[in-house]
Amino acid sequence: MVDVDVPVVVGLDNGGTSNNATVLRLDGRFLVDGLVETPSEVTAGPEVAIEALARAFDGVLAHTGVPRDRVRAVGLDTPGPASASGVISSRGSTNFAQSAWHGFDVRGALERRLGLPVIYHNDGNAAALYAHHVHFGADATTRSSVAAIVGTGLGGGVVIDGRVVTGAAGMAGEFGHVHIPLAGLLAPGQPEPQCACGFVGDAESVASLTAIGRNLLPFRLAGNPGHPLSQEPPARAAKLLRGYAERGDPLAREVFAQQAAALGRLFTIAANFTDPHAYFVGGGVVEATPEFRDWFLDTVRAHTVLREEQAALATFALVPDRDMAGARGVAIAAAEAVRPAAIPPAVLID
Repeated sequence: MVDVDVPVVVGLDNGGTSNNATVLRLDGRFLVDGLVETPSEVTAGPEVAIEALARAFDGVLAHTGVPRDRVRAVGLDTPGPASASGVISSRGSTNFAQSAWHGFDVRGALERRLGLPVIYHNDGNAAALYAHHVHFGADATTRSSVAAIVGTGLGGGVVIDGRVVTGAAGMAGEFGHVHIPLAGLLAPGQPEPQCACGFVGDAESVASLTAIGRNLLPFRLAGNPGHPLSQEPPARAAKLLRGYAERGDPLAREVFAQQAAALGRLFTIAANFTDPHAYFVGGGVVEATPEFRDWFLDTVRAHTVLREEQAALATFALVPDRDMAGARGVAIAAAEAVRPAAIPPAVLID
């Protein structure tokens, strides 16, 4: 039975096709164990999309039986790039391509629509925050971590003392666009990879689904024309690659080993900037078979160069609950804003 007298916050994770919502009591208990999804309608423009977020908010309250007057704040995440205050980049982004989205204050618009404080993070930061709190529990406010979230691009986040580092313009933790050393990473004859942002040799140009389709897989297939994936359209081949890797296909494993090595080089850079207690990897790899997940994380660890003192303290782990991590992460951020004291470890209840 839900205690409706306990104050709550709502977390809203905005995606390209769906909004996922959750409810977190201020005593640290999530009231949703699973996905509560509704259409995001972002392609219909800001006005329609804000109404879709409002419906997601109302829907999750109805799902949990929590009265609206118990809600103290709302957490919102969207894909970046966006400012720390939730203003979409003036150049738009993958999910916000329409000109009406460019420079749009999505946080402020939702706050006005709901009449409640809205706390914003991009989706990489939200997942990083959730991973941090789940991993460290009651010790979260005295620990630090970095997270790399591998998807269409490469997102991430830096968490210090239990709080996301956003930076002056909200661009902290954009690990995808950190340049990594390419010497020894690329195979003989492999072209220097170019990112969609225009950079050459940043982490996203190797460790992302886009990198597989644009850079890594075409190179491997050029040298292996008899491979079954060479008969597939490039975009479909890139999506099928993980299944081949899970089954131990040598070419597919070579591609993912290169991605894991790139993440290790990225974490090596992070180790010298933030010296975190934990390194998290998230994204599609979390949904893979246990053997592949373990192999991939072990490969990342093997390519992360730490000093002896760092290695004795650092842990490597996967971001848990991939589909729920964003909503839960911004719910934690909203709860922190309402009640700055440390949030107890989350306990799922009916």
